[in-house]
Amino acid sequence: MKALILNSGMGKRMGVLTAEYPKCMTEISSTETILSRQLKLIFAAGIKEVVITTGYYNSVLIEYCKSLNIPLHFTFVNNPLYADTNYIYSIYCARDVICDDDILLMHGDIVFEATVLDGMLAQKSSCMKVSTTKPLPEKDFKAIVLNGRIKKIGVEYFTDAVEAQALYKLNKGDWQAWLKEICRYCENNERNCYAEKAFNVISEKCSLIPFDAQDSLCTEIDTPEDLAVVKNELERIEKRTVYMCFSTDILHSGHISIIRKAEKLGKLVIGVLSDEAVSSYKRFPLIPFEERKSMFENIRGVRKVVEQRTLSYKENLEQLKPTYVVHGDDWINGIQKPIRDEVCSILASYGGKLVEYPYSVDSKYAELDKRARSELATPDLRRARLKKALAMKGLITAMEAHSGLTGLIVENTIVEECGGAHQFDAMWVSSLCDSTTKGKPDIELVDMTSRFRTIDDICEVTTKPIIFDGDTGGLVEHFVYTVRSLERMGVSMVIIEDKTGLKKNSLFGTEVSQRQDSIENFSEKIRAGKRAQRTKDFMICARIESLILEQGMQDALRRAVAFTDAGADAIMIHSRKKDPSEIFEFVEKFREQNKSTPLVVVPTSFNTVTEEEFKERGVNIVIYANQLTRASVPAMQKAAKLILAKHRAKECDEICMPFNEIIRLIPEE
Repeated sequence: MKALILNSGMGKRMGVLTAEYPKCMTEISSTETILSRQLKLIFAAGIKEVVITTGYYNSVLIEYCKSLNIPLHFTFVNNPLYADTNYIYSIYCARDVICDDDILLMHGDIVFEATVLDGMLAQKSSCMKVSTTKPLPEKDFKAIVLNGRIKKIGVEYFTDAVEAQALYKLNKGDWQAWLKEICRYCENNERNCYAEKAFNVISEKCSLIPFDAQDSLCTEIDTPEDLAVVKNELERIEKRTVYMCFSTDILHSGHISIIRKAEKLGKLVIGVLSDEAVSSYKRFPLIPFEERKSMFENIRGVRKVVEQRTLSYKENLEQLKPTYVVHGDDWINGIQKPIRDEVCSILASYGGKLVEYPYSVDSKYAELDKRARSELATPDLRRARLKKALAMKGLITAMEAHSGLTGLIVENTIVEECGGAHQFDAMWVSSLCDSTTKGKPDIELVDMTSRFRTIDDICEVTTKPIIFDGDTGGLVEHFVYTVRSLERMGVSMVIIEDKTGLKKNSLFGTEVSQRQDSIENFSEKIRAGKRAQRTKDFMICARIESLILEQGMQDALRRAVAFTDAGADAIMIHSRKKDPSEIFEFVEKFREQNKSTPLVVVPTSFNTVTEEEFKERGVNIVIYANQLTRASVPAMQKAAKLILAKHRAKECDEICMPFNEIIRLIPEE
């Protein structure tokens, strides 16, 4: 594509302003002329060849273009009869250099926004800038539009017409048809009329559509009064601000493309989602907030980078009050729609505008995301995520997984909530569920080799952190090797309970014989485990059974302090009562002494308490310890009974997920 700029005229109505140079060299700001602005926008749009017709002050104009040092290839065509002809003849003079390409045609006195030019160049059809919101001018161009196409262009039309400007994007075929008629006019000595008169003759042969720029700046400067209006409008445009928000930790060409579009609308402010917001919306961020913020601060055209602490834009929009919010069109429907609706409402409250561009869908972007996901599955990154998630969110949730398939369910189950995604943060590998799945009692009968195999199965297909149920931890000498093995596999935390002897499930409480280990012995086990670990990311959690074994609150608190002093990274307090009051009492009293050590609860019995209430009271990890196992047993029993009762499987299908849907849970690699 070539740009054709018509600059042969004398600009007599500008008075003394054009006494020493062509009108296109009129200053519209302290740093720009009409022409320099046009050329910069043309270059930014990717057009490299510019044809300029000259006449009045021909040599001054040529030297000025060269002095701008814009890397464009210029062709200057002089209209020797500029004083006695109209621009139709200037086009005729340039016919040999503009006949074989698509053309961006404009008058040299038009000032327009970058978004107008970009919008026109994005059209597949030939188009002309019009405005359906601006009043019809008395003496300037109007266009008659019928059935979505421009039929007539001229100053004399008022019926069925819209305001128009001599800014065109013309496909080669349409341009050649118009140029041929322009040549016929000029060769018949009709040289002192608008080129649009020739277009009106052949408009049926062209597919010229209107590009409605509405209130965007696109106007010609004919008089000093016009110049004053344009200067004021440019000052207003310069004050515009644009807001965008990003969650990404990998920048690709799609991101850069939309940033480039946004910066043309005004001063660009980018909001970067906090780590907590990212982890609630998509997945755990590979790059922490400060590094993601710095990444955007180093992009040309970005004026300022701020933190967006939540998925909601409300806080930042009410503070910044941007003229525009820019986003891809992928949030019109789906999980982000409530966020979009809120943005639209806030913008409407003060007159802001939402600008949406087509969302970039490209296989290479999906590949980048896949690569990022595979990074999260590596042992070092997986192990470190639990501590980071705790620091980011304050409270995390873990769901039990006892196989690769249940791991995938925990990994991929998402509930849409308030424009975001609520999902589990981690997986709990329970000795109870591991034993039950194998049909064995929960007495530490399943050895560590078998239990490690369960972890392997889960790790192969998931990325989320793993919390391992280490029962009592066994002998101190054995526990140190367990710690090293778990750490090497990428497990984030092991929870060991302060009991000794043959382990019995806590759900039995005092109904069976269970012995609590001494504070001294269990503290030494913790210390040994901490000495054995090789990274700072691995966590050892001490599970206190005092409330289960009815040893009282003071015993539980005394143990919590001692185990923390021994190096425990977290404390789990357990109860089998449905009333959560003793759990709440422990949390309150522990927090009076210790504000920072994470507290873990397993609300199997006291299951009416919400995660929000736990967090408010000072709990940091909520583990749903056995719900998937418990849910699967009645479902399987029902299926088995149906088949036995009906002597066929048809009725069973109604309660079964189709296998092709189950297969979709399983990653291809």
